[in-house]
Amino acid sequence: MILLDNHLPGVKGVDALVGLKEVAPQARVLMLTVSEDERDLSAALRGGAQGYLLKTVDSDGMAAAILRAMAGQSTISPEMTGKLVTAFQSLHGDAAPAADPDPIHSLSTREREILGHISRGASDKDIGRALGIAETTVKIHVQHILRKLNLASRVQAAVYAVGRIE
Repeated sequence: MILLDNHLPGVKGVDALVGLKEVAPQARVLMLTVSEDERDLSAALRGGAQGYLLKTVDSDGMAAAILRAMAGQSTISPEMTGKLVTAFQSLHGDAAPAADPDPIHSLSTREREILGHISRGASDKDIGRALGIAETTVKIHVQHILRKLNLASRVQAAVYAVGRIE
């Protein structure tokens, strides 16, 4: 059983996955990551991952997911199921999701929560403490927020969030 993070120094976990499966073809790989990007989810599953878990999973959920993976079953964090459907549909051209004019709707619940803290001037450390997550996890979420909103800085994100985040 390999628990693989998607954010490794120098390489993305989904890129390392193929090599891991070549070296250890019998190994079961569960992605354990903060990435809620459907492209990462899709790449992980295409690369042979048995499952995709967000780091927000509790210990009981993690244990159950490991047992399912060891039994040959797939497991996906519940927050990712909608994104799995979207990735599958876009891959097969079955449905084109309607374009949302406001990219704020592309943010996950956690990303919106973090954006709200950013709009109030909180640092990554303060946000991590408030949400009970690691500062590095906050930094990764901030990167995702900036990318999804096509913004260059936290200041732009804070300005963007005013009036959009409760």
